[in-house]
Formats: sequence, C-alpha cells, structure tokens
Amino acid sequence: MDTIVAILAAAIVAGTPLVFAALGELVTEKAGVLNLGVEGTMLVGAVSGFATAATTGNVWFGVLAGMVAGVLMSGIFAILTLNLMANQVASGLALTLFGVGLSAFMGKPYESVTLAAQAPLEIPLLSQIPVLGPVLFKHQILVYVSWALFAGVSWFLYKSRAGLVLRSIGESPESAHAIGYPVIRIRYLATLFGGAMAGLGGVHLAEFYTPLWVEGMVAGRGWIALALVVFATWRPARVMVGAYLFGGVTIAQFFAQGAGVTITAQFLSSLPYLATIIVLVFISRDMATIRLNAPVSLGRPYRPD
Repeated sequence: MDTIVAILAAAIVAGTPLVFAALGELVTEKAGVLNLGVEGTMLVGAVSGFATAATTGNVWFGVLAGMVAGVLMSGIFAILTLNLMANQVASGLALTLFGVGLSAFMGKPYESVTLAAQAPLEIPLLSQIPVLGPVLFKHQILVYVSWALFAGVSWFLYKSRAGLVLRSIGESPESAHAIGYPVIRIRYLATLFGGAMAGLGGVHLAEFYTPLWVEGMVAGRGWIALALVVFATWRPARVMVGAYLFGGVTIAQFFAQGAGVTITAQFLSSLPYLATIIVLVFISRDMATIRLNAPVSLGRPYRPD
C-alpha cells in the first residue's frame, strides 16, 4: 500500500506541468488559435524562472519571471499569426525551435546550479486521512494552484459570459465580429494566457520538481500537452485525467527500475511518448467525436473586414 500511495502521489506531481500547459493551450484553442510552440515556451519559462530564482534567492520571483517569459514568447506568436496573418502551424513550430535554442543559450551559466528543494504544504487534518491524505494533501503549493486553475478554467469556459464569447469566437469569428465582439483582442488574450500557463509549467519543472536546470529538460512535455488537448476532446476534466495518466506513465519507469525490473532504461524512458502515440491513434479513429468537439475555426486565420 505504501508503494501504491507513493506512485499515485508522484504521478500527480509529474502530471502538474502537463496540467498547466494543457489547460493554457485548451483556452487558446477554444478561441480558435493553434499554438504549437508550447514546448519552446515551456523551456524559456523554465530557464527564465530558474535563473531568476537562482539570482534573487526567491522562488516566487522565479515563478513570476517564468510566466512573463511565457507571455513574451506567446506574444511573438500572436503578432505573427493574428496581425501578420502568418501560418499558425509553421509559426508554432518556429517558436518551438527558437525556444529550444534560446533556452540552451540562456541556461549555460546555470547548468551547475541547484536550488533548495521546496517543502510540501500539508493541509491540516486532510493530510492525516489514510491513503487519500498523502496522495492529495501533501504537495508543493503549485500542485494546489493547478487544481485552482482547473476549477477556474472550467467555470470560465462553461459558466461565464466571457467564456461563452471566447467559445463563440472559436466556432465562428465572423459571426462574433458581426455582433460587435473584438475577435483579435480576445484571441490575443487567450494566446497570452496559454503562454503564461506554459511558462508556469516550465517553472514547476525547473524550480519545484527537479529543482535544477538541464538543457532540454522539458523533454517533449510540451508536445504531450498538445496531444492531451485532443485526447481530452477540448474538455478541462479530461485534461486533468490525461495529465495524471501520462504523469503516472512517466513516473512508472523510476519505480520499475527501483524494483529491479529487467527492462532497458531506454524503453522505459520512451513509455510516455509511446502512450501518447497509441492514444492519438485510437482517438483519430473516431473522427466524428473530434469534429463535434474541436473549435470549428481552429488554426484558421481571420482578419476583420
């Protein structure tokens, strides 16, 4: 039982960066914008947050810096695609390549630096509940922030008027513009929010999960976050389930190695990516569900007349 509890708790921690990045991308895509630059944005957010925390000695300054870096990266994407009408797929891929190179350059002075591990925040009384207490209520604060983000995004998209407007822009920007909504401005805000959340996901990796900077440490999590949005059919609750599922697959390799399972380390390391491919293959067979839930104008450029 202790091993199961440890695996479940570790899966939640490992899935937290995916929760941030995927929920941010979900909001962006609900507005009709497809940003494939999540991987590069997470890397720049990670190195910016880590460098700031290492320099100032304050991890929360690092959190803020990582989010600002994410906003700046997504701002570049927004200018290219929303103002200059560049192709969203090509611009997102270019942003990822730019982020990979920029983060490697920025992180060189910090490759031998480590931060003090952040102690978990135990919720009084709840953390003493058998099994559930250690699994859910003994985590670092950003894990609880990710749960608050899930609640906020769910309420915003499906319970607020602003969320209804955002979704209507993702479905038909022409109709939204015709009745007076500022389509480009709202898409800007959604894209910047997605960038901030991707940066926060990177910060969680570099400051709380590791905590150190390693070149390329995001290791494909940005791509998995993009796949999660499709896996979840653009629904926040399914994003959470998918994030923790992939987090569990990621962490399983370490427990398997510790248990002496005779499987090559390279195969175990590839499990999260194999799981992503398998899930996407199964989902792609049900095109009706994807068409039903995907924003109609996703990835399509729009210029108000």
